[in-house]
Amino acid sequence: MAEPALIHAPSRGADSDILIVGAGLAGLFLALRLAPRKCTVIAPAPLGEAASSAWAQGGLAAALDPLDTAEAHAKDTIAAGAGLVNPIIARLIAEEGPARVLDLIELGVPFDRTPEGALALSLEAAHSVPRVARVAGDLAGKAIMGALSAAVEAAGHITLKWPYRAVGLLQDDSGRIAGAVVKDKAGALSPMTARETVFCTGGSGGLFRVTTNPPQSRGDALAMAWAAGALIADPEFVQFHPTAMDVGLDPAPLATEALRGEGAVLLDASGEPFMARYHPSAELAPRDEVARAIHSERAAGRGAFLDAREAVGAEFPAHFPTVFAACMAAGIDPRTKPIPVAPAAHYHMGGVVADMWGRSTLDGLSVCGECASTGAHGANRLASNSLLEAVVFAARIAERLKDSDLKTPTPSEGHVPADLPADALLMLRTGMAEHCGVVREANGLSALISEIDRLAERYGAARALTASKLIAEAALAREESRGGHFRSDFPETNETARRSFISLAPAPQIEEVAP
Repeated sequence: MAEPALIHAPSRGADSDILIVGAGLAGLFLALRLAPRKCTVIAPAPLGEAASSAWAQGGLAAALDPLDTAEAHAKDTIAAGAGLVNPIIARLIAEEGPARVLDLIELGVPFDRTPEGALALSLEAAHSVPRVARVAGDLAGKAIMGALSAAVEAAGHITLKWPYRAVGLLQDDSGRIAGAVVKDKAGALSPMTARETVFCTGGSGGLFRVTTNPPQSRGDALAMAWAAGALIADPEFVQFHPTAMDVGLDPAPLATEALRGEGAVLLDASGEPFMARYHPSAELAPRDEVARAIHSERAAGRGAFLDAREAVGAEFPAHFPTVFAACMAAGIDPRTKPIPVAPAAHYHMGGVVADMWGRSTLDGLSVCGECASTGAHGANRLASNSLLEAVVFAARIAERLKDSDLKTPTPSEGHVPADLPADALLMLRTGMAEHCGVVREANGLSALISEIDRLAERYGAARALTASKLIAEAALAREESRGGHFRSDFPETNETARRSFISLAPAPQIEEVAP
C-alpha cells in the first residue's frame, strides 16, 4: 500500500493572505468581491478550462420578473429539495440572488434580453414561473466565466497560480487550517500557507463513469476536508442530469434542461412519448424523476431520445449553439433527428458543511459552491440554483473576510495520499455508476464499498476512494428513497425528513439530524 507523503510548513508567515482553491464561478467571484484585500487563486488549468461553471448551459435562477417573488422562488427550492432544504438558506439565496445578477451584468455578462430590453427569463423544470437568466440560449456558463476571467486578470489584488492542484490541507497543532499542500504539473508537492483557505473546487461527477463534469471533479474537497476532521453533510445526494447526450464521449455533452422548457419531448425508440406515464408534469418533472424515467426506458431496451425538432427546429444554431455544435460533431442534426440521451452524474448536493457565511467546522477553512453543503439544495437541486448559490455565498464569504483580522499560520503539516492510477480510477468510476447511480440497492452498494476497500488496501487512501466511500456508505445507510437518492429495495420516502452528517472523530459515523 502506498504511504501518504508528509509535508511540513515551517513558521515563516503566510504565503497568501486568503488562498482560494479553484477558479470556477465561486472562486473568481469571491476573489473579485474581496477587493482590495489581496488573495491568491490556484487552479489546475488556465481560467475557464477546468471549471464546471464554464459548461453550465441553463443559466442562473433569480426572482427578476416584477411578478415573481423571492418567497415563490424559495418555495420552489424547498419543494424540489424533498424535505431537506433549510428554509432560511432557501429564502436567503432567493432574496440576495437578484442583486448578484446585477453584479454580473456590471461585470459584462450579456444576459439575453427581450425586444423591450428586459431580461429574457426562461422556464425550467420544477420552477413555478420563468426565472432563469440565460446567455444566447445555452452559453450562460461560458459567458459568465469569460466576463469574470477578464475582470480577474485585470485586478491588481488577485494573484493567479496555475497549474496547481490542492491535494491536502495543512493543519497546525490546534487543528486550525493553515493552507494547502499543492501539486504542480511535474508532480512536485509543496506547502502553500494562508491565513484563510477557501475551497471552491467543484463537485464529484468525475467519480462516475458517465458524467457531464470535467474529469478533475472527483470530490477532492470532500476527501481533504473529511480527512482533516470537517463535518460532511448529505454525501449520498448526487443529481443525475437526465439528458446527457449518449454519443460515447467522456465527459458526456449536455442537452440542457432548457430544451424541455422550450417544449422538447422525450421519446422511446419507436417515437412514442413516455414521460407522462411517469409524472404528471411530464418533461417538466423534477430532474430525479426524469432521470429515473429515462433509466427505466433504457433498462427496458426501449431507449430514450430528446426530440426538439418541432420545439426548436431551425432555430437550433442561434438559440442553443452549444448543444447544436455537440450534436453535429457527433453526426446528429437535432433539427431533423432526436438526440439519444442518458442520465449522467451532474451535481453533488452534499458536501462540506458550511454555515450561512460559508464557514466550515474547521477554523481557517471556508467552502463555497458545489463542494459546500449549505442546506440550499436538500435532496434534489432546483434547476439553475447552483450558479445562484455560488455567487450568493461567494459574496457573503467576501463580506466576512474582507476586513477581518485573520490569524497568521503557525508551523503546520499535511498528509497527502497517492493518486489513484488510471486503471484503478476507471474501475472505481464504473462501480460507482453501476451501484451508486440513478438506482441503488443494498447488495450493489455493499459490493461497491468492498471494492473500494480492496483498492484502498492496494493504493492507500486516495482522495477519489475516500470521496466515493463517503457517498456509497451514506447511500447504504439511507434506507429510503428521497430526491436524487433512489433505493429500489426501499422505494418509499420516510415520513420524517432527516439529513445525514458524517464526521471523522471520534470515529466515522453517520448521524441523522432533522433539518
